[in-house]
Amino acid sequence: MSAVGVVSSCSCLRPGVQLLKPGVQRMSSFSLHTAARCAAKDYYEVLVLGGGAGGITMSARMKRKVGAENVAVVEPSQTHYYQPLWTLVGGGAKQLAASARPTGSVMPKGVEWIKSQVTALDPDKNCVWLENDIKISYKYLIIALGISLHYEKIKGLPEGFQYPKIGSNYSAHTVEKTWKALQDFKEGNAIFTFPNTPVKCAGAPQKIMYLSEAYWRKTGKRSKANIMFNTSLGVIFGVKKYADALLEIVKERNIAVNYKCNLVEVRADKQEAVFENLEKPGETEVHQYEMLHVTPPMGPPAVLINSPVSDAVGWVDLDKETLQHKKYPNVFGIGDCTNLPTSKTAAALPSLECLIELFPW
Repeated sequence: MSAVGVVSSCSCLRPGVQLLKPGVQRMSSFSLHTAARCAAKDYYEVLVLGGGAGGITMSARMKRKVGAENVAVVEPSQTHYYQPLWTLVGGGAKQLAASARPTGSVMPKGVEWIKSQVTALDPDKNCVWLENDIKISYKYLIIALGISLHYEKIKGLPEGFQYPKIGSNYSAHTVEKTWKALQDFKEGNAIFTFPNTPVKCAGAPQKIMYLSEAYWRKTGKRSKANIMFNTSLGVIFGVKKYADALLEIVKERNIAVNYKCNLVEVRADKQEAVFENLEKPGETEVHQYEMLHVTPPMGPPAVLINSPVSDAVGWVDLDKETLQHKKYPNVFGIGDCTNLPTSKTAAALPSLECLIELFPW
């Protein structure tokens, strides 16, 4: 049952409001428990925002801490995707359907799933607002809203995905187009991009490149492919240990790496990609492509931008030692929506979730 239905049909009293008539004070313990459950439908001891990997993980842990009936997850999506599998979907090794599950099937049993979208956070009043002006209050809040994709910040996208030869492993709507472009490749430039923003799973843009290279070797097309990794960064990867190893791999596989090169426009009808030279702002270069894999610009969810819980950029502002908010002690965050100095990837969750559990709930 959604929170909207419960709130609209239940006249719940807030704690501390005394409206009992003479004789009603002798309510049985069972009746009191029932009343508390009614009141809890617009108030939860732990409210989790987001039903992705971080949100589902934390709701399961909080269920064990405070009881399922005291935990709710706000998540509008009916389908939960295991997104790490999309690298293999784009590479033709898995089907998109294999990455999908009904959200209800991954929600911890007994935890309330509020099928709505958060529209505002009010940590000073310990509440959030949902669609249709529904207000939900909490004792503790865990923010796990993930990261937003912004294809629209590249001129010519997302409408350019209607054309062939272009795909992106970062969206359920475009990942299968990657495999189609990979299969249809004939001869020319195969370009893989990395944007000038934080991204989730920073290795994914290269993973599909290496899978593509292996596929073309297997199918006898490798000699016809000029593979290019155009990255906005000044290094091939942000961790030197792995960067050193990757440099050896691209050298061995004859892959060109172009640094400080940011995709700003796609002319899909002409199979042209326009890149800005970040060392010379405003200077651009046009590349013809036979295949283009786009990693989109990314950023904080819109609801977090200019929110009281966020830093100047829009990431949830946390203490990196505790995952506790720097200003609001009953607010926590986990995953890609935070300003923690970790990679934005599901692989970071196991170590992060343990920190939250150290809090005496």
